[in-house]
Amino acid sequence: MDRPLLPLRTALVFLLAALSGVGAGGLSWLAGEGVARGVLAGLAVTALATPFFDRLITPGTGQACGKAHDHG
Repeated sequence: MDRPLLPLRTALVFLLAALSGVGAGGLSWLAGEGVARGVLAGLAVTALATPFFDRLITPGTGQACGKAHDHG
């Protein structure tokens, strides 16, 4: 069993989403919203950040962007 449990891209997406959730929850708690609302804000941001970072970090296609092949 020499392969990793998660691919690097998946681990990076989950890490960035978790860091975003912790940041949002911490800022919400520091703003005086209380622990429960801070946790709920963190969970909501984590849930919304996961598909965002998944789309942002696209798998490599060998090109810089989709329009690059038409430029001379």
